[in-house]
Amino acid sequence: MIKKIVFGAAAGALALAPLSAAKADGFYLNPEFNSSWSSNTWGGSVMDGHIGWEKSGFYIQGGPSWINPSGGETEVGFSAKTGVSAPVADRIDVYGEVSYAKYKDVDAGYGLKLGGKVKF
Repeated sequence: MIKKIVFGAAAGALALAPLSAAKADGFYLNPEFNSSWSSNTWGGSVMDGHIGWEKSGFYIQGGPSWINPSGGETEVGFSAKTGVSAPVADRIDVYGEVSYAKYKDVDAGYGLKLGGKVKF
């Protein structure tokens, strides 16, 4: 399972390498690994291999996603997210993000994130 995630992420990064050579304005790669636990029980993990675009505090990204639920089989799907960040004072930003993920044998998942950042 871990081999599939690592090799899949590496293959995705190599496939997207020409983008960095072209220096495409605002484009970026965002590989991200998330795992969860509750007490001493592992809940599962997700590896996203996103390509994204960002400009003036707005971003959108998406790509393949590998889910490995606790007690389940690793499955490849798709995930994406979009968000915005904006300053509201000299050292305070607010941000928001919505996300989506879908895998063949798992119901679609949606997420919402709202927050702030205070800079010291």
